[in-house]
Amino acid sequence: MNLSHHVENTLLQLARCRPGESLVLAVSGGLDSMVLLHLLARLAPAHRWRLLVAHFNHRLRGRASGADARFVALTAQRLGLPLRVEAAEVQAIAQRERLSLEMAARQARHAFFARAAKHAGAQKILLAHHANDQVELFFVRLLQGTGPTGLKGMEIVSPSPADPSLQLVRPFLEVPRSDLEHYALTHQVRFREDQSNASLAPLRNRIRHKLLPLLTTWQPGLPQVIRRTMELLRAEDCFLTEALAQRQRETGEPPAQWPLALQRRFLTAQLLHLGIAPNFDLIEFLRLHPGQPIMIGEDQRVQADAHLNLQKVPPPPSLNHAGNRLVLQLSAAGQIQWQNREFAWQIRPCREGRRPRTRSGVEWFDADTVGERIVLRHWQPGDRYWPIGAPAEMKLQDFFVNQKVPAAERRRRLLAEAADGRIFWIEGARIAEPFKVRPQTRLLLRWQWRTV
Repeated sequence: MNLSHHVENTLLQLARCRPGESLVLAVSGGLDSMVLLHLLARLAPAHRWRLLVAHFNHRLRGRASGADARFVALTAQRLGLPLRVEAAEVQAIAQRERLSLEMAARQARHAFFARAAKHAGAQKILLAHHANDQVELFFVRLLQGTGPTGLKGMEIVSPSPADPSLQLVRPFLEVPRSDLEHYALTHQVRFREDQSNASLAPLRNRIRHKLLPLLTTWQPGLPQVIRRTMELLRAEDCFLTEALAQRQRETGEPPAQWPLALQRRFLTAQLLHLGIAPNFDLIEFLRLHPGQPIMIGEDQRVQADAHLNLQKVPPPPSLNHAGNRLVLQLSAAGQIQWQNREFAWQIRPCREGRRPRTRSGVEWFDADTVGERIVLRHWQPGDRYWPIGAPAEMKLQDFFVNQKVPAAERRRRLLAEAADGRIFWIEGARIAEPFKVRPQTRLLLRWQWRTV
């Protein structure tokens, strides 16, 4: 089956597009969305579909963002299709809402698509995600520590996150990118290259350009294997969702007594309802520590009761954020996003004779030595630091020089001060000697961070 027939069958059989229906096409100007636009422009007359081209300018790439918008507008005009364009300062939104850049862009983009659909009287928004995107998403979420719900990936038809009454349709989701490239070449479809796709800074790009080529040398059929795995996860996720709904309808047994998988699914559903992104550490803390609040971001905390019902609780008054400093009062557990990083911490008893396991992005400290109040900030002249294993304290600038950290990188890195003002952690460096775990340590501070 050629690409045109595949897309047509997907829209008719899975998306159930009706004759004369209005469809919104999300068009960025890149290869994938321009192939989608070209195909739909050819298919629409036979089904009397009314197309609206929707382009969202994130204003993240300077002049290139404006050039993308003009290119899409000219293409829509040439095809005789109506166009709706909006722009937003996504970087400013991310800072104002304290979101990652990716999350802020996604929320703003989908809100725009929903508005465009309402304007056009449409129920369906067509996106150009393809099979390669699906495989990359699997590894992004795997490395971020998500569960089966995240690993199942995107679906061909799913509700819009901005308005569940609208449907997102992905007719290319089972099509490899190579098929789209072949179509573009054969039909001379013009598109714009996003130069940021070559950067290795975003995690998805590192997966695309480094991890997947390496893995496919060992397993050439890896993309097919991953897609089959995601299909299995989708079926099992659907079953678990139905099992949870049945438990809630038919039993008076408290959720804390349900099977472990249903407990976790119950907490996940509540977190999503509260607008909080679930993760394993957060869910396990809520499940195992009823009545203890955990900090989520800079302005909210959440806690579970004895029956695993969640509620938000006010943030502690000791939290304050001023300029490039963030003061934190360490509760038993918490997580927060600041300066494009996500931090999470837990304070737990130290079991005698057992050393905590270390891994990338996680460090362990003596919680009593660190203290209850810490400060996150950047390096400043005069800072001193005692790296673990060193004979004495030294100037932090000298430490950076010894470690061959470039000057620009020194200013970018974050560090954490303990309650007594001494530095106990520096991003990308070994921990401080005075705060290491010792035989007499009673409480452990598990400190975790990652770039978002």
